[in-house]
Amino acid sequence: MAEAKKADEMFKEFKEHSISEFFKKNKQMLGYAGMVRSLVTVIHEYVTNSLDACEEAGILPFINIRISNIGENKYSVAVSDNGPGIPKKYIGKALATILAGTKFHRYMQQRGQQGIGASGCTLFSQMTTGKQIKVKSVTGNAERYSCSISIDTVQNKPVISDYKDIEESSTGLSIEAEFATVKYENSDHGVYEYLKRTALANPHTEIRFVDPDNKEYTFIRAVDEIPKRPKPTKPHPLGISVNDLIEFAHKSESRKISGFLEDTFARVSSAKVNELGALTGLDMKKDPRKLEWDDAERMVKGFKQVKWVAPETSIISPIGEDQIRVAMKNILNPDFINVVERKPSVFYGGIPFVVEAAISFGGNSGKKLGDEEYSGSILRFANRVPLLFDSGSCAITQAVRSIQWKRYGIDIENQPVSVFVNVSSVYIPYSGVGKEAIASTDEIIDEIKLALMDAARGMQRYIRGKQQFNVETNKYKTIMRYAKRLSKDLNELTSEEETSIEKSISTLVARHYPKATEKGETDGQPEEEADQSGK
Repeated sequence: MAEAKKADEMFKEFKEHSISEFFKKNKQMLGYAGMVRSLVTVIHEYVTNSLDACEEAGILPFINIRISNIGENKYSVAVSDNGPGIPKKYIGKALATILAGTKFHRYMQQRGQQGIGASGCTLFSQMTTGKQIKVKSVTGNAERYSCSISIDTVQNKPVISDYKDIEESSTGLSIEAEFATVKYENSDHGVYEYLKRTALANPHTEIRFVDPDNKEYTFIRAVDEIPKRPKPTKPHPLGISVNDLIEFAHKSESRKISGFLEDTFARVSSAKVNELGALTGLDMKKDPRKLEWDDAERMVKGFKQVKWVAPETSIISPIGEDQIRVAMKNILNPDFINVVERKPSVFYGGIPFVVEAAISFGGNSGKKLGDEEYSGSILRFANRVPLLFDSGSCAITQAVRSIQWKRYGIDIENQPVSVFVNVSSVYIPYSGVGKEAIASTDEIIDEIKLALMDAARGMQRYIRGKQQFNVETNKYKTIMRYAKRLSKDLNELTSEEETSIEKSISTLVARHYPKATEKGETDGQPEEEADQSGK
């Protein structure tokens, strides 16, 4: 029998590793799994960083993207924007230090959250090609420079070389990098589709894209208004867990629980503190740093019994009904659009969120499978960012599939229908680090379902009107097919002028089928529905 190892021997191999080393071995957690998805992930990370930077600086975004094939499953990616640029002293941390950035510690709505994205691209380029990324930055402080960057994965620190001053005038950031084990594909999960959906959810953005075949695409800016900048916020009491409450309390600098609650959470006033104290029997003058688990449990139960004011809308920046409608008309050109925006709600951790949903019919909605064959499509977004992958595990997909669409006269499997859902929040609960699916949170799923059902009711009215219009039009055409012959026969019987008889018949038939003649036969839909689609 082999001699058992002693603990000291077992732990000789015990080592501490950097976060960069961890993700180097687990790149799939950053979205680098599969060649097509990996390339989309690179574009996603650079584009979302550009959008966030431009919006925070108050600049209407203009983003240039070029992808060039430089070998088998090897591409060069160049992305540039007109944003504020990155100061020289922060360039290394921004692009080559995992979990460093301006976003993770701020309790406000942003596209990126973790401080991984752009640095993850640098790491992925380094892992697959062994090369540094090339950067140019021009800031409003007249810093104009270029450099090359990679990551020291053992120390999780940037390695920067080739600093040079450059002669550029316009502010912005340009990044050029090479990536291997990636593939460009013009599919529903490819770069072009990602950029099209980005334009759909960000109508204030202009994007120019040149693909590996040197084909140029431009998604023109549809609105000239920068989205309202969301404000930093505090968590809402509804949805706070016991563990969250204790962590907040033990870090508090307040001397009393009453002060702690008012300082830490949104919508908490002295009156609400008194109401909570009466409900729970807790001493609100107690030091919050001495709050214990049992007391915190009672307080969380009390939170659910108090009637709270909903979270402020200023802390969240949804796309907006008008902007969604303009963008969908610009990109999809549908026959009908119905857009719904729900009021702010909260999920666990007291985090506020807003759901926007839209349904479009006709035009370029859905997917065209053949000459007369279509299927519906689900357009998923989180904080205006398209979610192309992991659809099966996403709360949006689950909510869409749970709707009984046929109740509303909608056949999502066989009609040209697009279902658009955007979830905006200070914190999106993604189901993975790759940020491609929203976790199955009950509160979020319920809000999506309510928004979709509301949007579907508007679509139902349109479809019924369209069906009725088609029925009337067909009847009108059938009767009018015999109007000329009938006019001639009546002319022989009555000696009345044939053209006068035909005109009288047309007037009589039109009176019985008014919808068929209100708009003529030019656009295939009656006045009422045309008004709805053009809101």
